[in-house]
Amino acid sequence: MRSISLGLAAAAILLTGCASMQSSGWQTLIDGARGMDNFTTVGSANWRVEGDAIMADKRAGTDGLHFLATKNTYKDFHIRAEFWVSDDANSGLYLRCSDVRPMTDRTCHEANIFDKRPDPSYATGAIVWLAKAPQPGPKTGGQWNVMEVVAKGTSMIVTLNGVQTAQSNEARDVGGVIGLQYAGGVVKFRKVQVKPL
Repeated sequence: MRSISLGLAAAAILLTGCASMQSSGWQTLIDGARGMDNFTTVGSANWRVEGDAIMADKRAGTDGLHFLATKNTYKDFHIRAEFWVSDDANSGLYLRCSDVRPMTDRTCHEANIFDKRPDPSYATGAIVWLAKAPQPGPKTGGQWNVMEVVAKGTSMIVTLNGVQTAQSNEARDVGGVIGLQYAGGVVKFRKVQVKPL
């Protein structure tokens, strides 16, 4: 009888936790090996499920226009992405992409993941062309990291592993898709969540 009561109590706690996550407004786009169906592939990177993540490590051509682009659009939001990259990787979160032909760091806002960017001003943690990365820049290669971006109106704030790395009050106040970029190295995403604000 006691084991049944304990089982019922554990189930109640689990259901309460699930309801709390649902009521918090977070939408899970990637959760381990699940989530490819929330995106459209743009370009020729070999995005696929491997292990507990969605990853890419090759592309056709030499341009950097290879993405997983959300099927839904977002204007004001909080995004949280768990990612792993190799030391030589070039990736990023492309935000408010109102024009996807093409998706670039000029037609979107890019929260950069590019430790070895030739011009380190806009390397990992920066909002390319809007807010420079701290120097020396953060290093993300070879480990799991968490990048968060809060975009509300013209304000955009980037946080990497709990430390704010960039802020701008000059963001374009438009809606658009979110893109996960692949432009080189090995790039993995194992959890991506977004909360409309």
